[in-house]
Amino acid sequence: MEKQYCICNRKKPSNRKRSVKRLKRMLSILLAAVLVLAVFAGCAPKSEDPGTTDPGTTDPGTTDPGTTDPGTSDESAKLAVVGSTSVGPLMEKFVAGYSKVKPNVEIEVTQVGSGAGITAAVDGTADIGMSSRDLKDEEVQKGLVPTSIAIDAIAVVVHPDNKVENLTVDQIQKIFSGEITNWKDVGGEDKAITVVSREEGSGTRSAFEELVGLQREVEKDGQKLTESLLSDKAVTSEGTGAVKATVAGNPQAIGYISLGMMESSVKAVSVDGVACSVEDVVAGTYKISRPFLLVTKGEATGAAKEFIEYILSDEAQALVEENGYIKIQ
Repeated sequence: MEKQYCICNRKKPSNRKRSVKRLKRMLSILLAAVLVLAVFAGCAPKSEDPGTTDPGTTDPGTTDPGTTDPGTSDESAKLAVVGSTSVGPLMEKFVAGYSKVKPNVEIEVTQVGSGAGITAAVDGTADIGMSSRDLKDEEVQKGLVPTSIAIDAIAVVVHPDNKVENLTVDQIQKIFSGEITNWKDVGGEDKAITVVSREEGSGTRSAFEELVGLQREVEKDGQKLTESLLSDKAVTSEGTGAVKATVAGNPQAIGYISLGMMESSVKAVSVDGVACSVEDVVAGTYKISRPFLLVTKGEATGAAKEFIEYILSDEAQALVEENGYIKIQ
């Protein structure tokens, strides 16, 4: 019996089903595109947010590790220190010590006398002035702020061969004013005295004259001024070293220098029976002494403040004692 085959026609998909499939395919493609864009967006660099700081830049309120904030101790800085030739040698010691602590701070020391140092601090050409005398009222009124860093005695010095060992304050005043002119009048040889003094503007001279009575107040144009009574025959030497050299080279000379600058080329005489020594200055028995000051226009700030703080530290005050001065207690 012959087999019969029934050929059945398959039903074609409707237009609606074709549209659904096409829509699903488009959605799949669109979703894949979105995912790709998201991946690339995550790899792109972030834009700067005004409220944050990029690691490669410095926000005004923060400090980048690769830079230095002006208030930090790592800042490179330059300081100009100007003034007293008596304070100057001690200042050089401070600078040498400080360079080991802050090697990036450059400090230039210029020794031109206390008066010039005070003026430089006032007009701003120096960050720090050095003075070997107290400030005058008019200098304080200009805004200067003093910081005492050491105490120094003023030694009255003669040639080592001079036989005079002691002088009273009254005799010293009369010698430097020109009233006593021969060594025989104070127990020495019958030789004329050569008076050696510092230049005008010297802090050592100002302190010495005040302490031994070589100043008087005069009134000029309604103002009170201080007038020096120093003999007009006195030899003027600029700087402590020059005074020392002049006295060392003249057996009949007398002068005055910082105790910290004493050496064997000259001899310090006792004053009123008291030797010029650190011990007697500390005890208050040697009267010709004065402070060493640093002066700034207003309170010291920044690098100047840090340097002054170092000078007042135990480490730096040890240098004061090592060099023959009296440290600040």
